[in-house]
Amino acid sequence: MAAVLSKTAHLRRAYRLFSSHTTSRLTLQLSNEIPKSPFRRPLHQSDVGSFTKLPRFLSTNANTQADLELKGTTSDSHSDQGKQSGDSHQSSEQGKSVRGGPISWLSFLLLVATGAGVIFYYDQEKKRHIEDINTSSTAVKQGPSAGKAAIGGPFNLINHDGKSVTENDFKGKWTLIYFGFTHCPDICPDELQKLAAAIDKIKAKSGFEIVPVFISVDPERDTVEQVSEYVKEFHPKLIGLTGDPDEIKKAARAYRVYYMKTEEEGSDYLVDHSIIMYLMDPNMEFIKFFGKNNDVDALTEGIINEIKQYKKAKA
Repeated sequence: MAAVLSKTAHLRRAYRLFSSHTTSRLTLQLSNEIPKSPFRRPLHQSDVGSFTKLPRFLSTNANTQADLELKGTTSDSHSDQGKQSGDSHQSSEQGKSVRGGPISWLSFLLLVATGAGVIFYYDQEKKRHIEDINTSSTAVKQGPSAGKAAIGGPFNLINHDGKSVTENDFKGKWTLIYFGFTHCPDICPDELQKLAAAIDKIKAKSGFEIVPVFISVDPERDTVEQVSEYVKEFHPKLIGLTGDPDEIKKAARAYRVYYMKTEEEGSDYLVDHSIIMYLMDPNMEFIKFFGKNNDVDALTEGIINEIKQYKKAKA
């Protein structure tokens, strides 16, 4: 038993020596490896006991430093993100201020140019539309059969020489027809004088031959003899027509002429009627009518222009 205790005591002392020697060498090695700092005090023997906790301290210190580095990296990342976010926010604010700010000169110039282009386009379209309308109107006027009124038609009457005539007897010639009556006090004589003067001026100015025709709307009193004496008072080429009342009515209806007896007292009465001259082409088709408001010159120029347009359209 004593031998065992003695051996145990020796083992304890050997362990202390080994532990003291190992600790001394470890302390010296650490002192040489760790850089000196003005803030670090010298390592004393009293601190040797703390070296037993050195591995745990180093592990804790390393973990702490790693945590600090991780936090620093995270902080830098957050800082960079914050900076980027700030830059993005600043850019967004700048873009927003640009978009929401006043109109720039470039935008203003584009707006003015666009407006000028729209106005120019509208003006050109308006001019083109007006030209189309004028062209269409001219084409209608020049066309001998375009837009014609349903005026004219067949008739069967008796001329001032007592011969039966129809519309076919006047084909191949330009004809100017007037409806009236021989007992007319003033209007018919004035209109027939105007007609006679116009056809003479037309002949002199343009060489166009016009056949003047007088058709009575008073067949009861306007006999062949009465009409013959009447037309001689105005023009040697004036042809007078009369006939049966029914035939006169048909002719008046074909030419859209209104007439009616008024203030009848026995055999003395007046006839109210249309005061119109009808220009007929060589096919005895209606060209144009001329009212009482046309004087000799207007009637002359109007007929000449109509004949020229007719010939131009036929060419």
